[in-house]
Amino acid sequence: MMQSWTRVARTFKRGDHVEWNSEAGRVRGVILKKVVADYNYKGYIHHATKDDPQYLIQSDKSDHVAIHKGGALKLLKPQVRSTAAARKKSRRPKR
Repeated sequence: MMQSWTRVARTFKRGDHVEWNSEAGRVRGVILKKVVADYNYKGYIHHATKDDPQYLIQSDKSDHVAIHKGGALKLLKPQVRSTAAARKKSRRPKR
């Protein structure tokens, strides 16, 4: 008997920080929009439904916007800044 594995795509929301694989390697970015209907982007129709949405994502480094299905994305944990680092960043230089 052969088992069939299906990857369950996670649902993401606007503002989630995610990672995906591209030709250039791993890329990180932020979800801009959840697409739940066919969407024309850069001359190509991306087929999406409520059951199988796609996501517009803006890259952290290049500000490039891409569109991907949820199965291609990995949710990243929010980064918590230490209070010492936050204080150091907010200090004004001495005059």
